Amino acid sequence: MQLPKPLLLLATLSGIAVSQTNGTNSSSTVPYLPLSSDEYFSFVLSEALALSDGGGAATGEVLRAASQIEAGNFESFYTEFKFLADALHHTATSINATKFPVSAREAFFRAASYYRASLFFLIGNQTDPRLFDVWDIARSDFDKAISLTDVRGERVTVKGPGFDISVIVWMSPKAAECGKPVPTILLGTGYDAPQEETYHQLGREIIDRGWNFVTYEGPGQPTVRREQGLGFIPNWWDVVTPVVDYLETRPEVDKKRLALGGLSFGGILAPLAASREHRFAAVLAIDGLMDIQTIVLQQLPAVVANLLASGNQSAFDAYLNAARVSPDAPTEFRWFIDQSLWSFNTESPYDAFKRLGEIKLDADILSNVTCPVFVGKGENDLIGGGQETTVAKLLGDKAYLYEFKTALGAGEHCQLGADSQLAQVSMDWLGEIFEAVA
Repeated sequence: MQLPKPLLLLATLSGIAVSQTNGTNSSSTVPYLPLSSDEYFSFVLSEALALSDGGGAATGEVLRAASQIEAGNFESFYTEFKFLADALHHTATSINATKFPVSAREAFFRAASYYRASLFFLIGNQTDPRLFDVWDIARSDFDKAISLTDVRGERVTVKGPGFDISVIVWMSPKAAECGKPVPTILLGTGYDAPQEETYHQLGREIIDRGWNFVTYEGPGQPTVRREQGLGFIPNWWDVVTPVVDYLETRPEVDKKRLALGGLSFGGILAPLAASREHRFAAVLAIDGLMDIQTIVLQQLPAVVANLLASGNQSAFDAYLNAARVSPDAPTEFRWFIDQSLWSFNTESPYDAFKRLGEIKLDADILSNVTCPVFVGKGENDLIGGGQETTVAKLLGDKAYLYEFKTALGAGEHCQLGADSQLAQVSMDWLGEIFEAVA
């Protein structure tokens, strides 16, 4: 999730250790070359391109699609990525996976990524059958791919209080090799990203370290929203705790060395869950967000915040619904309102905004987090707005705040396109935490 650059929030850094690289060889303020004349299309295309690092895309394929997409045209975005996905799907299904498992696996992975990408801007029409039909193909292709990985992925459904939690598990063979359980990372996504993408972002890095890698999705996130029609809930510990209960039944899992991670909006969800669920040795907040509703309202005219505060639902809905269908509205604004309605399973922007405001961190919540917390901060992050430093300050000695630098290509939200840097810093920190566990 990405929004226009907010006003920087002022926060004191006293008492917080900030680690970063020294110096710079670049004075440019441009984080990367745009892939579209539409700013938000460019960002989403960069997200797709970044999956190349972990085998979820190929640079030439994404750049070709980018060259064909009409800026700001949602159907054009769908058409080009769907074309690419269909081609890779045909290639994958044509390969003899028994003889050439690597070739089939890699093609299935990329096809799945492109199918998911094609759907990104279609959520404005929540009944569009493509949101479900194409998603099913993407899921099937991804499942074929993880059945061909060296460390096989396994889908599991965990029962939560009134809903099912979608989980994917990659258990490291190191547990069997050494005859004892190994550390486990439970990683969640945020407002829009599917759990499958995390395999290409951090999953391979985690598995390469000999640790178990587990992903999950709860209400509001892609799988649960589609299959159960459930929007986000503020009591996120009700999602995470059943997964921890399940992981504790697995002999491969070292119960003392279990970490919870959250990407983007998940940087709120992970500490929120850890404020009630205390079986984690550490938490990763990438990036360290605190309150998305506040950030968004800062970007909108004051009348929007006033209407929300007044409780005038009809006026608020009328204002935002008119704005989001306006041809003059920025793409990121149209997408964010559409995504909010989808993620909270509502037709009312007022309802979505009010419920979004219930999912946030504050001093009381963070005081209940009992384990060390890695707080990631991108130097050029257009969504954090300084909230990362506020989160770290409120956590006090429990926080480790790390700023990733734009000059090294890692300064974007969630270190977009620099997953190897994110993995090196966060996993090395986490390794030190695990070593210190008695």
